[in-house]
Amino acid sequence: MSNAPPAPSLAASWPELPVSAWRETYDTLHLWTQIVGKIRYARSPWLNHSWHVALYVTARGLTTSPIPDGNRTFQIDFDFVDHVLRISDSDGAERQFALAGQSVASFYAGVMAALAELGIHVSIDDMPNELPEPIRFPLDRKHASYDPEAVARFFRILINADRVLKQFRTGFLGKASPVHFFWGSFDLAVTRFSGRRAPRHPGNVPNLPDAVACEAYSHEECSAGFWPGSGAIDYPAFYSYAYPEPKGYRAIKARPDAAFFSETPGEFILPYDSVRTAEDPDKTLLEFLQSTYEAAADSAKWDRETLECPLGQPRVVRPV
Repeated sequence: MSNAPPAPSLAASWPELPVSAWRETYDTLHLWTQIVGKIRYARSPWLNHSWHVALYVTARGLTTSPIPDGNRTFQIDFDFVDHVLRISDSDGAERQFALAGQSVASFYAGVMAALAELGIHVSIDDMPNELPEPIRFPLDRKHASYDPEAVARFFRILINADRVLKQFRTGFLGKASPVHFFWGSFDLAVTRFSGRRAPRHPGNVPNLPDAVACEAYSHEECSAGFWPGSGAIDYPAFYSYAYPEPKGYRAIKARPDAAFFSETPGEFILPYDSVRTAEDPDKTLLEFLQSTYEAAADSAKWDRETLECPLGQPRVVRPV
């Protein structure tokens, strides 16, 4: 029987989640996702723009998707319904343990022990990425918080954001990423590409090799997504940015009215609460995604006629 908190009501399907209400859990969960993501990274062949490292939203939480291990595969799942970490392999074996009560150090030890029990032997770089003042995973007993209700709210937001970002992705014929959860920056993102190469990225991302940043931004792009808040934007928000930033881009007015360009991250921002409290949250978010994409595409003179198509509909074939 599940000990999970009750599912949010329909009225709360876009729930509140201020950073202050779950800061310690947020920090702990971020580090846990890095451990799991690094395991996928260690075993997966390189795919453009680090697409091989990301996690994905599921009906119960986040997953690595299948990871190769010789002639079999395994995957690691965060179950935010029953609040467990589950490791399963293609031979039918499985291990799991509760998320509550774990520090980063004990979570790391638990994951590695469970993998070893399944005959999966993998080593990872145990230093967190893209974070200031990192602590090696086996030594980190500072981060040890898990609030199931806050995580359930976060998961509900991920489900909603994942759904709308996937719908937005259907309106583009050019190269576009899947909707990824990037554990380094702890955000859900989708990216569109013009097809042209970009100038070399300067790197200098905290605790991330410059070669990784340069490969990630090798081609001209417009990226948008959701993150729970950090740094200068210390509240949950949707974002959109262009790389390289075209001339005149940041001066364009994004929609809806609550959207603005933030100089510090160099991105368009739409506070999550503006979506959550809107009469039609999905429509409001799509308006932001489309208007900021148009700002990037028009400023950089993308071939929009070739790259775009109407948003997809279930069971309706795209006309050609």
